[in-house]
Amino acid sequence: MSGWERVAEAVGAGDASRTADEVLRLDAAGCREAARRLPRHIGSARQATHERFDRLREQATAEEERGRKTFIAAEVARGLSEEEAFQRWWSTGNYHAHHRGVDWTMRDDWIAPMLVAGAGTLGGAAAVATWIFRRDFADRNGGLPLEPLLRVIAARPSEWQADLAVRVAGRLRGTRRQGADGTVALALELLRRTGSPLPDHEPLVAAWVSTTPDLQGDPLAEHLIPRLFEAEGVGRVLRDDRGEEGQDGRRSWLHALRDLADGGRIEREALVDGCVRRFLRGGSATDLRFFVRLHELLEPRHSPERVRDYLRLLPAAPGPVAELALRQLRGVGGPSGEGGLSGEGGLSGEDVNDAVAALLFRPEGKLVRAGLTLLDQAARAAGDDLDHLAPALASAFLCESYEVRERSVRLAVKHAGRFTPVGAEAVREAAGALPPDLAARLTEAYGATATPPSSSESGSFDPGGFEAVELPVFSVPSRRSFPGPIEDLADTFDQLHHEYALDRWLDGFVRNPHNRKHPLRSTDLYTRQEWSNLTDWTEALLREATNPGGEPRRGTTARSGPLAPGVLHNLAASLGALGLTLPDAESLAGPRPEGERVFLATVRQREPSPQEAKPHERLPHRERVSPSYWAVLLRCAEIHSALKEGTLPPYLLATPTRISGHIDPAELADRIEGYQKADVRPLPADLQQALLRLPREVDPEVSARAGRLARHSEAGAALERWLRQRPEPETRLEWPPADAPLGARGWPAPFPRAVVWLEPTGMALVDALLSDPPSTIWSVPGGNLASVRLMLPSDREAVAMQLIPQLVHSWQHPGYLHTYVTALCYQDGPVGEGMALLFGMLLAERGWHAERCRELLLRAAAAKCLPAEECGRQLGLCVRRIGIPMSQVCAGLEDIARKGAHREAWAIMRGLLPVFLPGPGERGSSAHTRALELAVCLARWAEGRGTIPEVAGIAARKGSSGLVRAARRLDEHLDRA
Repeated sequence: MSGWERVAEAVGAGDASRTADEVLRLDAAGCREAARRLPRHIGSARQATHERFDRLREQATAEEERGRKTFIAAEVARGLSEEEAFQRWWSTGNYHAHHRGVDWTMRDDWIAPMLVAGAGTLGGAAAVATWIFRRDFADRNGGLPLEPLLRVIAARPSEWQADLAVRVAGRLRGTRRQGADGTVALALELLRRTGSPLPDHEPLVAAWVSTTPDLQGDPLAEHLIPRLFEAEGVGRVLRDDRGEEGQDGRRSWLHALRDLADGGRIEREALVDGCVRRFLRGGSATDLRFFVRLHELLEPRHSPERVRDYLRLLPAAPGPVAELALRQLRGVGGPSGEGGLSGEGGLSGEDVNDAVAALLFRPEGKLVRAGLTLLDQAARAAGDDLDHLAPALASAFLCESYEVRERSVRLAVKHAGRFTPVGAEAVREAAGALPPDLAARLTEAYGATATPPSSSESGSFDPGGFEAVELPVFSVPSRRSFPGPIEDLADTFDQLHHEYALDRWLDGFVRNPHNRKHPLRSTDLYTRQEWSNLTDWTEALLREATNPGGEPRRGTTARSGPLAPGVLHNLAASLGALGLTLPDAESLAGPRPEGERVFLATVRQREPSPQEAKPHERLPHRERVSPSYWAVLLRCAEIHSALKEGTLPPYLLATPTRISGHIDPAELADRIEGYQKADVRPLPADLQQALLRLPREVDPEVSARAGRLARHSEAGAALERWLRQRPEPETRLEWPPADAPLGARGWPAPFPRAVVWLEPTGMALVDALLSDPPSTIWSVPGGNLASVRLMLPSDREAVAMQLIPQLVHSWQHPGYLHTYVTALCYQDGPVGEGMALLFGMLLAERGWHAERCRELLLRAAAAKCLPAEECGRQLGLCVRRIGIPMSQVCAGLEDIARKGAHREAWAIMRGLLPVFLPGPGERGSSAHTRALELAVCLARWAEGRGTIPEVAGIAARKGSSGLVRAARRLDEHLDRA
């Protein structure tokens, strides 16, 4: 066997160590042959390993199949069905037991020995580096075979090894994959062994810090530690290093660097300077987190030389870095400087001005307050002349926060006597940026100040030059004719998902008897005592139409499954005792073809009495499905009963004539008149659905015609009564107490319960559709939400109540209800609390759905169906109870106001404030302040008037907080004549 053949055999065995041994035995000619043949051997080595894995997997699968059949046969013999036995097979973990011996990683067993073979036989260092990072080897599951690789590399000349070390290090990219696949460990180990000069490669530094530190004995430490503060990616790698020993025993880099400084191997100040340089380079808080911790752990002495560096960090550095810099500035000068603000080596007046100006315009309130404290300390520590601090006061006057400006005014008044006339003049000029109430406080101490701009009265909310515009013009969806009946009934009976599909399918079934064919897909329908799905009824209609009387009589029960041993004999004996025989017993006793099932049924010996009979007996109880879905099943059930009894009408009354779900009143009158002429009795639920689909405005001529029809038929009388006195449901939302516990299934109790009340009409379908919806969508099964709109096209508030339970499930999933609520804008009927809640919730949508939902409110305003003030009240309750962010609400209100709905936006805000604002004993928040600031602008834009008691109550409070000031501005505007 040649040297190459021995290497190939070791590769085929997946043994990297054996491959290294065979490579080291090769002479120069053998190495050249192996180097020549290795690239072409990749495909065959991969294929051979995969085929070996596939054979093992197929063997395990075959063993699993045999075990499964044996297990199921034994369980069936014990009396279980095939389904139950199969489920038990899976639940007991038998499948995994047969596959545990198959190691999926063995598909890559060929890669490690191939890497070793290439590293030991390829000629140049560049070729070996390319081989190690070859794409064919990139998807390996395990890491590099480090020990065999280092053995074959160590046999090469030292210059060659140094060249390889630099080339492998230069291939590092700082990715997670490289950190896990062994290339980082290989590169670092080669650099340590060869002592070659380290390449100027930033990912190398990041790769080095991703390993456990051993700075005392690592020869790379001396060269790489200074680069820690320059290389990008180091902070990201060490962002989670908190100075604690990891669970895997890995040491912390923070402690390793500190110990190195404590031992004198590196200057502590050099590390501190490195951190400061890294801060000045910039970066995110995440990238700088490690260096902040290192800086604090080193406990650097206060250095006046670094004052300017720390000052440069205050304006724009991430918060943790700015806080660190401020702590260092406070300590400049030591104890003699009273906190570093004066005295020898302390901050100069220019330094204090720079620091205060930088801190007052930061977004973090903590740093802003620190800036004011720094200003106060500097003023107390200075002499009689405070003119050098006047620029800092001017910066404080310009801050957006009212609290900051108020505190700066107090400081200015407190130290007024220590300013020279020049300094006092500078303070007086800067006061022109203050609100009138704060500027007035400075008048006594500094004299009259410049008149502040009027825009400062609006608080922190910027009205941004509002200009009233008209509401957008939206196209109203046309009420086109309803599509015709479905022709292919047999193939579509279980695909009625579109909102128009059911009415079209029922219309086609009743009108066209020749289209009633056996369903293309059938189920064990007659074995179920209750049909609670729509597809059950549509399948039953087709099967009854094609096989009249095929449904077993009431009282029969059936069970399907294989016959266990002995069951057939016992069954025949029992029937024989009753004088009965089991038909086709011999065929039942033989082996069953795969997939065939035997159905056994027991039949009652007598027909039920009239008192026992139940109409539509397979219809589920109303409490087990949603009201709207029960109404759909009721219509199917009565058509099924009429089909069995031979009383099916030639067409249905309730098929819509418009895609809105409406029926043209004249068309319904024609249909009822056609029933009269053909002496056909209407189906009750069908007639009731037709009445619900009538528009609210009917031509007087149609009303007169209904009166004439009423004298000749029951359906005509029902139409006349409906047009004369349409039943109107009462709707309301019942909000639970604020401290209500979690409800069923953990849903928050703060969601309201939708209540729909109607005086009983005696019409089952009407009473069902105009009743309370279930508390949540999990309470009972329901139907298509879009179909509810078509069933109640003239009662949109009742439809809105049916949508309320969806909010419990979908309020955190933007865009879910938008389509359904949009359709309600163009339906008929009054609007109330239900529509108001839906519009309010949609106003708080976020993300890319927000624009569509705000457009919906503009549509509702244009269509005159937006109950704006009630919408605000419901929205305020949602903000309080459910946790909708007020920032989203304010953004939505401002947006629709600027697009023409400023009056509606103010009405919404007027309804929101009384329930949202903090009551007596409650503490206000920034959300309350922002709501009031926006309310001031909306009231001005819409010329709103009329005192709001809750706003007046807050305005009457003592104090000058942002909440109280905003309430006062709004109350003053609303109270104007």
